[in-house]
Amino acid sequence: MSGSFDRIRVLIVEDNAHMSTILRTILQGFGVRTIVEVRDAADAFETMRDVNPDFALVDYMLGDLNGLEFTRLVRTASDSANKYLPIIMVTGHTDRSKVIEAINAGVNEYLAKPVRPVDLFHRITALIERPRRFIKASTYFGPDRRRRQDPRYTGPWRRSTDEEKATG
Repeated sequence: MSGSFDRIRVLIVEDNAHMSTILRTILQGFGVRTIVEVRDAADAFETMRDVNPDFALVDYMLGDLNGLEFTRLVRTASDSANKYLPIIMVTGHTDRSKVIEAINAGVNEYLAKPVRPVDLFHRITALIERPRRFIKASTYFGPDRRRRQDPRYTGPWRRSTDEEKATG
């Protein structure tokens, strides 16, 4: 297992040093060698240019900019180093409204604290094995929020690619 993650570069955006250490230790256990830790969203946005991470673990509650604002900045800022950066939101906020808010901001995955290594592993492998295509709409840019295609869904078909399904 550790051989498969040894070339991955991870950015941890976590204001709590203890939690950041826990995440780093788990990642090191998976074999990740390049881990960069920052304490706030502004530093993370700048660090992305230098590190070019393969994905980021981002806390919901940070300093001046929270994890949602950071995600929106990554996805929509003209000077973003990588608008397609996979983002796993790691947070203690697990109520449905917060999860939906994070999804609508453009996170790829959502992970509740306390973090179990197996859950983090599953989120990382989901990013790698089942990446979701990105959607650009007037009010959203980010990974497709639909996790699966439901064969029982009968419409309305609203996407240009859905036209074929409606007639076919």
